[in-house]
Order: sequence, then structure tokens, then C-alpha cells
Amino acid sequence: MTLYLQSDIEAGAPGMKAWQIEAGRALLDRLRPPSGFPCVFSQAACRRGRILFAFARGTDPVSLDMAADDLLAYLARARDWDGDVATAEPLVMLFDPATVTGEHVEDYHAHGWRALQYWHDVDPGHWPDSVSRDPESPFWTMCFGGTQIFVNMSNPAHVVRRSRNLGPAFTMVINPRERFDRVAGDTVPGRLMRARIRSRVEAYDDLPHSPLLGSYEAGEIEWWQYGLKETNDLPAGGCPLHMRVDEAAE
Repeated sequence: MTLYLQSDIEAGAPGMKAWQIEAGRALLDRLRPPSGFPCVFSQAACRRGRILFAFARGTDPVSLDMAADDLLAYLARARDWDGDVATAEPLVMLFDPATVTGEHVEDYHAHGWRALQYWHDVDPGHWPDSVSRDPESPFWTMCFGGTQIFVNMSNPAHVVRRSRNLGPAFTMVINPRERFDRVAGDTVPGRLMRARIRSRVEAYDDLPHSPLLGSYEAGEIEWWQYGLKETNDLPAGGCPLHMRVDEAAE
């Protein structure tokens, strides 16, 4: 179980593998000016040195078990958050580009959903009673260790949607979902913040922001937002995640 600080990546801490340092630094370069990266929260966390890193060798059970331990450690740390956006720490989980590869965006999304499915299947926590158990319904969100989380899948196959390309490695950016309610929820200030970020996305990407990006508090479908395609078409088919029998919708 190993979480790395942003400073570990920047310094190349002892024991880190070359691919970990390369992928971590490439991600940080995406966030620093003059890149114009649209997510102001990611940029601010990078500027403050607040990004946490975890690494996964692949999507095999052994690798994903180790990654699950890292995710639990992160969520335990996040429970001590003081509520100040300036101290929020996003988790960046990077997968070894030598083993987690793909030709298309959808190939990488398949890796991501495989990881989420595995973590759900081995989750030691209880699914929160306040969260829907049907991914196709409003107010469903991924949960792990009893905590609601938001997952951003970014990968090197994104060419048009540049805001979802964070370097050479398949990347999952994970935050406790409550943080989005604090700073970009379904309130007047939250809607203004989302509009600001989406305007920046359209300036950074080569297409309008995805219509799938919505607000959990407004009851919009959450899983659509985890992995975005290169087009703004609606997803074909249902959620790739299959809820455990003990957690399935009644």
C-alpha cells in the first residue's frame, strides 16, 4: 500500500520506477501553465502541491488488489478533510503504459470499467443507503469503502478531447464526490463554476463540452461522465458496471 505525494514525483523519490516518474511528471506538466488545462481545481491542487499519486501495474487481480488498498488508504485520509477547497487532495491513479494499452479511447475505458468492477466486487464497505443501487437511475454514483466517489478516466488515445488526455498512461482521477457538491453543486455559484469550466473546456478541446457532463444533485446520470468519447454522441448501451447481487437495485 503506497501513496505518493506530488513532491515525490517531482523529486523522483527513491524506489520509484522510471515509468512512474515519467507518467507522473507528464501529468503535472499538463496541469501547469501555460497549458491552459480547463479544470481550475486540478490546476490549483497542482500549484499547491496537493495531488496524491498511486500506481497500478495492470488490471489483473493482484495489481487491482494492491490498487484497492491504495484507494482505501486515500479515502481514509480524505475523511479528515477540513472542508477547505485549498486543502483538497485529488488522487491520481496511473496504470503502467507497458501493460495497460489500447488503440482507441474505448479500449482504455474497458480497462477502467474492469478496474471499477473488480473493486466493487471486493469492496469491504457497505453501499451507502442514501445512494441508488441502479446505475441507470438518478442519484447513483460509484462507491467504495462506504464512500461516494467520482471517477475521471483519461487516456493517451484522446486526440480531440484533449482535456481527457493526461499523458502516456491510462489515468483515473478520483475524488470523494461530496467535494463537487461543495464547489460545483446545483446552486447558483456551483452552476456558474461549472459554466466557467465548460467554457475553458471548449477553448482547450477541439469540440464543444460533452452534453453528458451534468450535476449529480440535479439527478443527471453519473456514470456517463466517467469516460467520455471523442464525439458528443450519447453512450450506446447500459452501464458496464454490474452491481453485486447484494447491492443490486430492488
